[in-house]
Order: sequence, then C-alpha cells, then structure tokens
Amino acid sequence: GAGNISAAYLRLAPLFKGLEVRAVADILPEAAKKRADEFGVTAQTPDELLKNSEIDVIVTLTLPSTHYKVSSDIISAGKHAYSEKPFVLSVEEGLALKKAADERGLKVGAAPDTFLGGAHQQAREIIDSGKLGKIMSGTTHVMSRGMEHWHPNPDFFFQPGGGPILDLGPYYITDLVHLLGPVKKLSAFTNMARAEREVTAEGPYKGTFVKVGTPTTIHGVLEFHNGAIVTIRASRDVAAHGHHNIELYGTDGSIFVPDPNFFGGDLVTAGLDGTKTPVTPWDHPFGTPNQELDKAIPRANYRCAGLADMMLSHETGQTARCGLDVALHVVEVMTGLLKAGETGQVLTLQTTCE
Repeated sequence: GAGNISAAYLRLAPLFKGLEVRAVADILPEAAKKRADEFGVTAQTPDELLKNSEIDVIVTLTLPSTHYKVSSDIISAGKHAYSEKPFVLSVEEGLALKKAADERGLKVGAAPDTFLGGAHQQAREIIDSGKLGKIMSGTTHVMSRGMEHWHPNPDFFFQPGGGPILDLGPYYITDLVHLLGPVKKLSAFTNMARAEREVTAEGPYKGTFVKVGTPTTIHGVLEFHNGAIVTIRASRDVAAHGHHNIELYGTDGSIFVPDPNFFGGDLVTAGLDGTKTPVTPWDHPFGTPNQELDKAIPRANYRCAGLADMMLSHETGQTARCGLDVALHVVEVMTGLLKAGETGQVLTLQTTCE
C-alpha cells in the first residue's frame, strides 16, 4: 500500500539497522511508482512483491478491511507479516493468521508501536516502580467532532471497521495493555448522533452526505486481570471536552499519560496531596523530537520500531512487543466493546498476552 502512511515507514525504516527497504507495491501502479521514485526503491505489483526472493517481511498499509486477506497472502508466500492497525477486524481472522504463521514458523505483528515511545516507556517505568501504589482505576478519552470537515473522502471512517474504536482505539487500548496488562472483562453502551454526516471539507464530495453504518460514540468499561477498572470513551460526536487522554489512579497517586497516537508528550504525576507535578523527560531514543522541528511542539516519530523489534525477535527468540498476541488481544477488546454495545452483555475475553 503506497498511501499516506507509507511515506512515514519509508522515511523512518533506515533509522533501524535491522531493516532495509527493497520495494513498494500497490494495486495502483502509478501510486507505487511515485512512492518508489521518491524514496529510491523498486516499484512492483503486489504479486511481484509476494514472489520477490529478496524480501523477508512485508508491511501491510492497505485499508483495514483488506488486512486479513493481504496478511494471509504474505504468510502463504513464506514471508513475515507486519500490518498497520487494526491488523484484522475479528478474533477469528486473527486466530486464522496465527495458525497459518505458526505452521510456517513465521512472525506476525502489527502497529501501533507508539507505546514504545519515550513518554510511554517512562510512564511504564513510573508505574512499575510502585511510586503510585497499585493502579486500580482510570479513564481514557479519544473524542472529536469527526473528520468530515477536513477529510475530502471520509466515508470509510463511518462504516464497520472504521468507527472511532477501531480507527483510534488501537493506540489507546494498546497503551493501556502496555501499562496495566491484559483485559479480563468488558462492557459498553454505544450510539450514534446522526444517521448521516455532511461532508464539508473541500474536494469532490463536498456537500454530499455519508450514511453512518457503525456506532460513533462508545462508552466502555474494561476490567484488567490486575484488578484495575478503566473507563474508555471514543466518539466522533463531541465538539469539545476537557478530559485528558489517559489518566490512571493508584493507591498512592495518579499519572496523566500523553496522547498514545504519538511517541512523545508531557507526563504529569500527582501524589496523595493532589499536587500535579510535571515529570522531567528521561533520555530515551524514541522520545527525541525528529519531525516538525520548526513547529511550536516538535514531534517524536519512530514508526518501524515495532517492525524492527519483531524482526529482531525472530533472530533472538524473545517475545515481539508488537506481536500477534498483543494485536489480537486489542482487536478482541475493540470488537468486544462494539458487541457489548449491541447486546448489553458483560463479556469475558478469550485472548490474553504477555
């Protein structure tokens, strides 16, 4: 897939000594050629890429609805598979990929890898140190008024597979799993504010209406195996709000974690007296700003960290931090929240991860 996100992968892959990009493919040959010319690699058809003997691992950057099919093709071709989030849209698809990969001795992994960023690793260190006591509850919010006001073709974002919980939820839920461990049970309520959304962004679809085919507001509750209970709210129906991205509450203090869509950000903690104290950022390679350096808030972006770690794990035998088990567990949490919203059930999860 040679769309927007491919530029970030192609630009950042050379930062990691274990990776070398050889080719890029797309169902649109002109898209592949444009991206290949930009980064000095070979443009191929998807079939040519699958048959390319130089290639060890293929990264899937296509639409989420095609992730399972593309990853299946990659595994069938005898190559490791890494995917953008969400890596599949059902637990059944994920288990099928796991079976196929295990039979061939191949690795499967998926984004997001932003939890490997400096700020989120530092948050993990603070929690693991016991400074906040035992984390027992928390909240996480990813809410906006949608994207039809800025995205020229936003239809996908309002269809099954593209709602707020499956589009942005992977960042938040993966970070929670990284900080607290796997989820045990969950429940949720869901609704949608509008049956149709008007596209107001400039472009060929301006003035048209998108029919909404998936919940656009999800209020869920996650119970973790460690005993913590965390509220998660994801919505495209909120004009403004005052909630922090992630707040976790321990028996001896609280921590305010920055937006997990990014590798860096500001950390704040508070003790039992309630006084909030900014945390001095530690010296972490994935916390150093490396883009938008001319902006007021430079960003740290190290996409490919999870891919590099997965390929290293293939050589060392260690557990991949962005491996299939983590990605599959997060998919079950997200799809479980949608199912619970439909049925009103409290669901016990069948998957887990380290």
